[in-house]
Amino acid sequence: MFYKIINRKKRIATRVADAIGRILWSPLNILKGNGRIEAKGVREILVVRTAYIGDVVMTLPILRPLRELFPEGRITFLTSTGAKDLLKDNPCVDSVIAYDAFWFYPGGGLREYLGFLKALRKKRYDLVIEARGDIRDILFIAYPSRSRYRVGYNVGGGGFLLTHVVPFKEVKHKVEYHLDIVRFLGAPVDKLDWGLTASGSEVKKAIEALGIGGISTPLAAGIHPGGRKGLKCWGTEKFALLADRLVRELGARVYFTGSAQEASLIEEILGGMSRKGVSLAGKTDIRTSAAVIGRLDVFVTNDSAPLHLASARKTPTVAIFGPSKSNETGPCGNAHRVVEKDFPCRHSCDEDVCRHTPYNECMESIGVDDVFDAVADLLEATGRRNNGSKA
Repeated sequence: MFYKIINRKKRIATRVADAIGRILWSPLNILKGNGRIEAKGVREILVVRTAYIGDVVMTLPILRPLRELFPEGRITFLTSTGAKDLLKDNPCVDSVIAYDAFWFYPGGGLREYLGFLKALRKKRYDLVIEARGDIRDILFIAYPSRSRYRVGYNVGGGGFLLTHVVPFKEVKHKVEYHLDIVRFLGAPVDKLDWGLTASGSEVKKAIEALGIGGISTPLAAGIHPGGRKGLKCWGTEKFALLADRLVRELGARVYFTGSAQEASLIEEILGGMSRKGVSLAGKTDIRTSAAVIGRLDVFVTNDSAPLHLASARKTPTVAIFGPSKSNETGPCGNAHRVVEKDFPCRHSCDEDVCRHTPYNECMESIGVDDVFDAVADLLEATGRRNNGSKA
């Protein structure tokens, strides 16, 4: 079941590669057999989640139950260089490997990959968990790791290279999709623990970035107008109008979050406002960004990595969804509202190319009133509308 691959050409190519692989590897798998995963024999564990930052955040909740299931095991997390700091100070992670996989990130090549693989194979892992369900991660990382156990999904191909395939029964939120892996291994999951905390220095940096010091401040509202894919981003004019209303009608102080590359986007929004907003673009690293988001009273965002940081930091969030699926990547575990319109094509959209007429209507049809009303309703429900308190 290749539910994760929507693009038709990619899906066909993956099916062909998977079929050939099953034919070639089936005899070996039959002879070898899978066997039961014995916890006492698992000392070295590798969790693989190479892309992307938001998806890495949604993988973090598996670490606590994994640690509890294998209390004597060492857990290593393999991820991209951009996401590695998310694992800093996580008590359930012993070490982090940073590698920008060439099949996800441009710039890497064969020489870099071979060097990475040589270093990886020096460490003999007992258990490798491939959390994405991607034939490339399985083929280029999990399988050549020479681990005794290789666990993951077969929803994106490559299941023939795993020793244990996690059953996939239904589409669900990615956090639950990941947690089902540790449930499959036998770990009970009784709570959602992201393991993403802020140190004292990070909190101090966040306070400095917000410019609030220790004094009483008005309602702190954050807006993240950017995102990895343009089709998932709401219009700049609408963000400007929304920000003006947050200032004018709710007395909020509005902060725009974003990377240095998104600074010009935010400046365009600020230029379209009649009120004042604050740009934090490029002024915080990923951990300070999480600390900043954690101190906001409400956060408005497209489907993006900061949306998941807000979930991890329990910040009330209004999420704007167009081509992507909120039941899979929406807010999770925090007070939230999702603003989206029902277009049937959303369920089969690859989020890269829009063939709908009018173009990108799923986002264009979302009005400023829709988002503002969601913000007001959420603030009312969480009791933050008038006090601007920081939890």
